[in-house]
Amino acid sequence: MTFENQGYYVAGGRTGVLLMHGLCGTPTEMRFVANGLARTGCTVYCPMLAGHGGTEADIKSTTWQDWYGSAERALDRLCKECDTVIVGGLSTGAVLALLLAARRPADVQGTALLAPTLWLNGWLIPWYARLFRLVFSTRVANLIGFPDLHPHGIKDERIREFIRNALFSGDGSVAGLPSTPGGAVLEHRRLVQATCAELGRIEQPTLIIHPREDDYADLDNAWYLQRRLKGLVDMVVLDDSYHIVTVDRQRHVVVERIAAFVGAVAARLSGKAGSARNGATARAAA
Repeated sequence: MTFENQGYYVAGGRTGVLLMHGLCGTPTEMRFVANGLARTGCTVYCPMLAGHGGTEADIKSTTWQDWYGSAERALDRLCKECDTVIVGGLSTGAVLALLLAARRPADVQGTALLAPTLWLNGWLIPWYARLFRLVFSTRVANLIGFPDLHPHGIKDERIREFIRNALFSGDGSVAGLPSTPGGAVLEHRRLVQATCAELGRIEQPTLIIHPREDDYADLDNAWYLQRRLKGLVDMVVLDDSYHIVTVDRQRHVVVERIAAFVGAVAARLSGKAGSARNGATARAAA
């Protein structure tokens, strides 16, 4: 079953921003950031990734290639309507954004990575979760579950309570699933392996926003990317948020930094286009 038509889209100008949610999440976790960017005039699209927004059976029936297919279709839509496109995402969504940048360099002008998760190694992750690295079979992996534990990636207690109630409401289209099947975690690992093999191809400018106290993905995830990406990297470390930075205490900072990054990329590309036009005019006059 697919829930991709449940994505969140805000029409705007010729600068587009593609924002992808995390593993077993939904576009709901991206709406605050999307609305903030839309107010700056951007066209913003937050797609529902394949297999998400439904039941555990739905997510178990998909692979990382299916998720990437959702990301590509969303990028195709933005490319038809925008001259400049920045791709970004939260957690696993950030990894998908990197793969798009590597494989579609002509269509992606920059990446905005929010708590990018290559490894589940935050302070909340129990030591025995490391044993999952020994699991390579999807069938075996799906015998294991990874419950969404307190504090659910959110430091703000009021927002955390709201998200917790949504998680356990039984409606996966709102806040996602309260437990991540092991098969999805295994697919995430395979996605990371495919993406890391192509990091050297990513030359677009990148913004990385990562919380120092990330309960799911330690800050070394961000530092690893900062060292290996070939383009300019702007690194922002949040000091009052947990993993889901798009809804936590510093969500306004996230919006401000992404908006500034998108504006800078668009202005630089506009300047290059203007210089090219002026050069062509000068040559014609000569």
